[in-house]
Amino acid sequence: MSYWTLNAVFLLAALAVGTAAAVRLKHRMRKVALAAAGGAAVVVLVLTAVFDNLMIAFGLFTYAPGMISGAKVGLAPLEDFAYPVAAVLLLPGLWILLDRRSATSKAGRQP
Repeated sequence: MSYWTLNAVFLLAALAVGTAAAVRLKHRMRKVALAAAGGAAVVVLVLTAVFDNLMIAFGLFTYAPGMISGAKVGLAPLEDFAYPVAAVLLLPGLWILLDRRSATSKAGRQP
């Protein structure tokens, strides 16, 4: 199994959660949430690029050449960037979907 195959499972699950959360939000809040997620994605991807390259350069870990696509950002394989993307989709999505206050306020109850 290649890293992209493994990543696909997590990315599809994260995309499903992120999409469900975006659908739940009202239009104005959806724009705010998407802008925040975009900003977080930029920060996390830059940090991933910097620290993955440093860790690979210092020999802390390696990748089996047959398991990666060969596309790299510096020393880091492109596959490494799927995890931060999944986190940016999954974590805010879960936060929105599991927010009890918005669920109770929709039902007319006070938290």
